[in-house]
Amino acid sequence: MTRTVYVNGEYLAEDQATVSIFDRGFLMGDAVYEVCAVLEGRLVDTPGHFARLRRSMTALSMPETLDNDELLHVHQELVRRNALREGLVYLQLSRGVADRDFAYPGSETPPTLVLFTQAKAVIDSPLAHRGAHVITQPDLRWGRRDIKTVQLLYPSMAKMAARAAGADDAWLVENGLVTEGSSSNAFIVTRDGRLVTRELSSDILHGITRAAVLRLARDVGLVIEERAFTPEEACMAQEAFMTSATSMVTAVVSIDGQALGDGRPGAVAARLRTLYIEESLRQAE
Repeated sequence: MTRTVYVNGEYLAEDQATVSIFDRGFLMGDAVYEVCAVLEGRLVDTPGHFARLRRSMTALSMPETLDNDELLHVHQELVRRNALREGLVYLQLSRGVADRDFAYPGSETPPTLVLFTQAKAVIDSPLAHRGAHVITQPDLRWGRRDIKTVQLLYPSMAKMAARAAGADDAWLVENGLVTEGSSSNAFIVTRDGRLVTRELSSDILHGITRAAVLRLARDVGLVIEERAFTPEEACMAQEAFMTSATSMVTAVVSIDGQALGDGRPGAVAARLRTLYIEESLRQAE
């Protein structure tokens, strides 16, 4: 079945959809994005994703586009038109079409808004069942990782380095401390049961799934420390996991070839994954 996509107010067959070669997202990486999970044909965590989208737009002085109700309608319509039961909806917003120039075009330049769906097994994920093997890589990204831009070349390079090493993903390290995963937030569970994840700053993406999982962890009485940790501390942890809209809560079972615990997904990660999925199914829209 040919997917239906959304481009600047139109629903189009994917092979009929185009964006100008002069779009600043293509020329300058001048664009932001969001991704929402879809479970049982309904969207997860849209208020958080839409709020972060607005935050990214404000940080880059991008003009307003559709309001949240209109954005939700477009998301839901794409899910409906593509009969998507489980997977993802990607949104990309660029500053629009203008002659190449480092300076931003004027506010009269309309932004380019594109959305598309992608079918994926989110709940019954093979990776979540067996746990992820990660390697560490130096964090060479720019200094505003809290803005969710389409500048994803270095995370792609880190993922390819992981693949070349026979691993599933990479955790990025700066000044001897883990920042986050290549496309996820990183957590460890210490041997005395404390849940540790890096505090919010411009060093990491302010994960929507991260926030939900921390709230659920507090609800079940886990002690939480929002601070940086070293790769060595992670390797000595009882367990580890990563969170994102695409992976939800996925256990990490080895770091740089060193197994964590018994080398299988840990109980804390499994419990938080179950709680997150249950809550997502209750609140999806």
